[in-house]
Amino acid sequence: MLHTLSHSPWQCDIDTLLSMLREGDDLLLIQDGVLAALEGSRFVEILTNAPITVSALKDDLDARGLSGQISAKIDVVGYTDFVNLTVTHASQMNW
Repeated sequence: MLHTLSHSPWQCDIDTLLSMLREGDDLLLIQDGVLAALEGSRFVEILTNAPITVSALKDDLDARGLSGQISAKIDVVGYTDFVNLTVTHASQMNW
């Protein structure tokens, strides 16, 4: 399943999101969700300990001036990668 987090992690029920993640899922951080990718954030540790791949949309990072502050544990992807993720995963959930 593809999960997209479009809200600030401080305004999202992270515990519920984590309970829904399954091995092999992908989580794409978009819009204000990219704040969860900030280096040193507790959310980076929480999300990267899950059995999933975590990515952040480059355009949303750039729009917020955060590109140089993102954890190396987070994959930075473009819109083509976003489309590929939607094709790969038949099911999607937005948080």
